[in-house]
Amino acid sequence: MTQNLKGIKIFKWTGVQYDINIIKILQKMNTYHKHYDVIVVGAGHAGCEAALAAARMGCETLIVTINLDTIAKMSCNPAIGGLAKGHLVKEIDALGGEMAKNIDKTGIQFRRLNTKKGPAVRSSRAQADKKAYQDEMKRVLEGQEHLDIKQVLVEELLVESGQCIGIKSQTQTAYHADAVILTTGTFLRGLIHIGDVSYSAGRAGESSAEKLSESFLNLGFEIGRLKTGTPPRVNAHTIDISQMEIQPGDEDPLPFSFSTERITQPQLPCYLTYTNEKTHEVIRENLHRSAMYSGRIVGIGPRYCPSIEDKVTRFAEKTQHQVFVEPEGLDTDEIYLNGISASLPEDVQVDMVHSIKGLENAEIMRFGYAVEYDFAPATQLQPTLETKQVPGLYFAGQLNGTTGYEEAAAQGLMAGINAALKVKGEEPLILDRSQAYIAVLIDDLVTLDIREPYRMFTSRAEYRLALREDNADLRLTEIGRQIGLVNDDTYSRFQKKASFIEAELKRLDKTRLMPNAATIDRLANIVETGELKQPTLLADLLKRPELCYEHIALLEPPAEELPPAVKEQVEIQIKYDGYIQRQQRQIHQFKKLENLRIPDTFNYVNVRGLKTEAREKLEKIRPASIGQASRLPGVSPADISILMVMLHQHSQ
Repeated sequence: MTQNLKGIKIFKWTGVQYDINIIKILQKMNTYHKHYDVIVVGAGHAGCEAALAAARMGCETLIVTINLDTIAKMSCNPAIGGLAKGHLVKEIDALGGEMAKNIDKTGIQFRRLNTKKGPAVRSSRAQADKKAYQDEMKRVLEGQEHLDIKQVLVEELLVESGQCIGIKSQTQTAYHADAVILTTGTFLRGLIHIGDVSYSAGRAGESSAEKLSESFLNLGFEIGRLKTGTPPRVNAHTIDISQMEIQPGDEDPLPFSFSTERITQPQLPCYLTYTNEKTHEVIRENLHRSAMYSGRIVGIGPRYCPSIEDKVTRFAEKTQHQVFVEPEGLDTDEIYLNGISASLPEDVQVDMVHSIKGLENAEIMRFGYAVEYDFAPATQLQPTLETKQVPGLYFAGQLNGTTGYEEAAAQGLMAGINAALKVKGEEPLILDRSQAYIAVLIDDLVTLDIREPYRMFTSRAEYRLALREDNADLRLTEIGRQIGLVNDDTYSRFQKKASFIEAELKRLDKTRLMPNAATIDRLANIVETGELKQPTLLADLLKRPELCYEHIALLEPPAEELPPAVKEQVEIQIKYDGYIQRQQRQIHQFKKLENLRIPDTFNYVNVRGLKTEAREKLEKIRPASIGQASRLPGVSPADISILMVMLHQHSQ
């Protein structure tokens, strides 16, 4: 430090002189002129749904992202849906979200999975044109009333009197709001690994958010590290699809959104090839050079989507693994090699890819990599996704430890809804496990102490026969309408469908088929089935395994032709009626426990007879109901019985 002729203090930094008064001015935080109801940080799949929900519910909303050109970017597989994930997308749509509509506009291959199995586990999946998906979602955000979009790097959360009041940007600008939703994805101290090379990035080619994690820690949040990864992308002109198995989409693609009439854009096939012993040998010989196996990655990776290094090591008895060769869009030659996610060095990735049938001459356009990032265990959240530590602050997406676009979007939608409801002074929306896969997802996150990336499966839902893809609108559209996310056109279409279903169910349950010669002859010509010996309700006839709704419609057609979705719904409800009724009885018992609410102020320390482990878990999670308490690991049925007695006494 020196002095100039006027005696003003000067700091010398790297040969440049700065007047201390100027430094103070530069460091002074500016306040953006507009106060928002809701600010959403991050514009991935969670952020987009959160921002759209809040804005559509009438809240003045701001969404900020590091790069406006990567809104809704599909950094991994450019696909939406899949087993159980398709259920989430349908539910997002039924509540008034955007993901289903967006993939319907930009999908390049649609397939319905598990079609030969029961309706509970059937799921939809679509390969997306990833650039078109991004562009379309950005267009929707830009055109949304009450929504501002800004390119901002957030470095700090602003908290006053324990309440989150906004964010501070890298440029020292404060943006104030009544609620803040963080959807930071893999960008919190993101670290990319390729072989023995590591560098800071949230995604390849994009900077990470290095300082925001400090803000979390300063506010008392627990932070952990997780890891995910991507496979190489190759040039379509350099692969030989003639050596691969073609994987066509459905001939008549089924849309995701209940408001989409049909898919109109061009469709592309995918292809299937396999790794082999040579591939595995290349990987095994270079495991010491893998970022994962050299010990340089500390984050825990997804159990159900392992890297190729993991597959070769953990399933050493397998001589091959599937590699799905999937196009990334209509206007690009990039091909995604689904199934060989890797953190191996680039030269090893080249050898690995070239060892696979049909990829012998493949030119890698983007190398695979692993990325580590910070996450906040979701047991620090209320079921509304608001943090327990700081009111007004919500977490959604991979920040909560999930993996997958669909899981992120579902959380974003619910965080946006609940932030908007809180700002408006209304009761929060908390779905229960009998209502939606979204509820199963959130309940698992806030109840279980999950320390690895969480992925949705149909097996996680106890009431999956009631929570089918086909009835998501019947379960949730009324709720979406009540909170203001389902518009008039969508609601009118839904009401018409529901009335068709109700009328046809009544018709089939009242109309009897008489066992005369003409009817018996007509039935025999339609389908091979047991003889009709007495007057039989059409509904009972439909319950025969060999008959479907179309057979019934040929025998006794409805007054007008019904839409395919109505026919499907009628057939499922009649054929599975006994099972559905049994599940409804189970749901009734479940709701009894869910409706036994536990006050926020309930003191578990004073409850005699509780095991120490149970008391610790109950104090940490502070479940909202006896039902949630019963799902806590370490809390036994005996603990629940004691808790119910004390709760009864507490309420008197």
